[in-house]
Amino acid sequence: MTDPAAFRSVMGRFATGVTVVTATGPEGPVGMTANAVCSLSLDPLLLLVCFDRDARTLPIVRAAGRFGVNVLGEGQEALAQRFASKHEGKFDEVLHEIEDGLPVLGGAIAWVACDLAELLPGGDHVIGIGAVTAASERDGAPLLWYRGGYGGLA
Repeated sequence: MTDPAAFRSVMGRFATGVTVVTATGPEGPVGMTANAVCSLSLDPLLLLVCFDRDARTLPIVRAAGRFGVNVLGEGQEALAQRFASKHEGKFDEVLHEIEDGLPVLGGAIAWVACDLAELLPGGDHVIGIGAVTAASERDGAPLLWYRGGYGGLA
């Protein structure tokens, strides 16, 4: 059996993009940083996001039945750290607009809006499957997560 720390180190060698998952609740917009995000299907259009079971954004997504995924660009490390924190008021003084009813962060190089299709158990996470309702992109290089730190394309 593999040690969880060793497994984490091994998987840390798999570079991923950095996203902020957003939703809107009764108190306003919420969000969390996530890198366990991927395209799931082209027919129908589906996207997969993994939520920590204790993520404060998860109950808002569950209640709203919708979520957005913002793909961060190079230079947005501070934004990724802000949304990875337990900080209250994560959207205070953060540039964003509403697209397809969901918060889209300023400077994001892409965004996808989804209706929540399903939530499935996944160990210490919950796997969210979203049916894509809208998406957009702009030029820019991605922010990457590799071996426990942020970076960009070489």
